[in-house]
Amino acid sequence: MYTIKQAAARSGVPVPLLRAWERRYGVVSPSRTASGYRLYEETDVARLRAMRRLIGEGWSASTAATEVASMGDSAIDELLGPAPMSAVEKDARAAGPMQVEGLADAFVESASALDEAGVEELLDEMFSRGSFEHVTTSLVMPALVALGDGWANGRVDVAAEHAAANAVQRRLGMAFVAAGAPGGQRDVVLVGLPPGARHDLGALAFATAARRGGLSVRYLGADLPLQDWLDALLRTKARAVVIGVVIAADAEAAQRVARALRAADPEVLICFGGRGATEVDGARLEPFLRLPADLSASVDALREGLR
Repeated sequence: MYTIKQAAARSGVPVPLLRAWERRYGVVSPSRTASGYRLYEETDVARLRAMRRLIGEGWSASTAATEVASMGDSAIDELLGPAPMSAVEKDARAAGPMQVEGLADAFVESASALDEAGVEELLDEMFSRGSFEHVTTSLVMPALVALGDGWANGRVDVAAEHAAANAVQRRLGMAFVAAGAPGGQRDVVLVGLPPGARHDLGALAFATAARRGGLSVRYLGADLPLQDWLDALLRTKARAVVIGVVIAADAEAAQRVARALRAADPEVLICFGGRGATEVDGARLEPFLRLPADLSASVDALREGLR
C-alpha cells in the first residue's frame, strides 16, 4: 500500500493532478485509513501510469480515463509492457507535453472546488518546470484559458474564477518584483490595457518577461484611461508601448489608444499583444508590431523593433 505521495512518485503523476483525475474521472478509488488518509495499491499505480501513457500518446484526459476504466489488469500490464519505469515515470515533477492538458484540467478542477491549496500546489508544480517564460507560455496561460472556458460553460463560477486568477496574479506580481528595478529613463517601454479591458494577466506576464530581458518597463495595468496613456507617454518619453488586446472586443479601444499615442509621438513604436491582437487594424499606425504569443519570442521581437 502507498500513500498519495508515494503513488505520485511511482506513477509519475503529480499529487494535484492525481487528485483531480481521481475526483473527476474516478481513475482510481483508494482505500482510507482510520484517519482518512488515502492508500493506493499496486493496481492503482498501474492505472495511473496507464492513463499517463495514453495522454502521452495524444489521448484526451476524458477519453483516456474511459479507456483505462474499461481495461482489466492484464490489458494494463500489456499496455505498460515489461520494461521498468523510466526516470520520467518515477519523477512526479517530470515535464512533458503529455501533462499540459492534464495540469490545466487539474487547475480548473481545483479552482471549481475553491481548493486554494490545490491551486497553489499546481502553480508550484508548473513553476518548477523551467524558466518563467517557458512555464508561463506553455503551462500557466493554457490553464487560464481552460479556466475561462470553464467559466463560460458553467463548470466554474465567478468566485472560483476570481480566486484562481488572483492566485496566478500573485505569482506574476512576485515574479515582476523579482525581475529587478525598472531601469533608467532610456528606451522606456509602457505596458498596459486599454479602457474597459480588465483581464491583465497576459500583460503582466509580458511586462515581467520584458523586464527579465533587460528592458526598461513601466507596467500601467488594466483599464487605463486614454488620457493616462498620453500622460505616461509624455512623462516617460517612452520609445515603445505595448497594448494588451485580450479579446476581440478590446480591439476598438486598443486602436483608439494607439492612434492617440501615434498623434502625440509619431516615432513611438506601437505594439499589440494578446489573443485579440489579430483584430486590430494597423492602418496609419506604422511602425507597429503584433507580438507573438510565446513570451520569449515576443520580448525578442520588441527588442528587435527598438533597434
